[in-house]
Amino acid sequence: MAEIVLEAGRSEKNYWKDLWRFRELFYFLAWRDILVRYKQTVVGVAWAGIRPLLTMMIFTVVFGRVAKLPAEGTAPYALLVLAGMLPWQFISSSLSASSESLVGNSNLVSKIYFPRLIVPISSVMTSFVDFLITVALMAGVMVWFRFTPDWHLVALPLFSALAFVCAIGAGFWLSALTVEYRDIRHVVPFIVQFGMYLSPVGFSSSIVPERWKLLYACNPAVGIIDGFRWSLLRGEVKLDMNAVALSIAISLALCSSGLWYFRKTERTFADVI
Repeated sequence: MAEIVLEAGRSEKNYWKDLWRFRELFYFLAWRDILVRYKQTVVGVAWAGIRPLLTMMIFTVVFGRVAKLPAEGTAPYALLVLAGMLPWQFISSSLSASSESLVGNSNLVSKIYFPRLIVPISSVMTSFVDFLITVALMAGVMVWFRFTPDWHLVALPLFSALAFVCAIGAGFWLSALTVEYRDIRHVVPFIVQFGMYLSPVGFSSSIVPERWKLLYACNPAVGIIDGFRWSLLRGEVKLDMNAVALSIAISLALCSSGLWYFRKTERTFADVI
């Protein structure tokens, strides 16, 4: 059995080692959240696929049929929407779950020692499981439309990693802030709701006027979503490298600053929560 030693002045060094020592707690929290999320539901984990599928249908009708917004390339509008839903659902669900993660585990946080970083990371990993289910759904819908991806698909893991960095960085900020300011839990749903319409989920970035492109690309989800579409839809969707560069820079800044703020406030969690 591993021995946990708490030494004055050496908390930083031991902390990162403890992240590995407490890896079983990480697995437990992630698996528990998955079970709780779909407990006593009729269709279980199928909800992870039903939600984006229904959203895809609604957005296809509203934006594609009613508003008649243009699609890019030969891909059906439904695939354009679903390819955008993949990273957006992962990022948005990660924000919602991580913001409540520490408060929801207040009994655990206030009673025993363990690296608190495990809590928001495990909540993001729970959302990542839903993401993998949606990827399988995307594959099924592409088979239905007889649309086959090509070599651009090799870039999908890179954009998936970028989405994870963005989600975990924002998760560090929101989880730590919610402990001190409980109002954050009421703000996050608005961020998610407005973020969906400010991100190219139901439409293509090509409709954004050129003079607004730079401001529009300051939303890190823009480069990530366009990257997913470029990877999945055979490169037929235009990929703005400036938007991708901004997404990388902002996501890394979110992750590093979020980690810094989380570690700075972590010692007060047990008292405040």
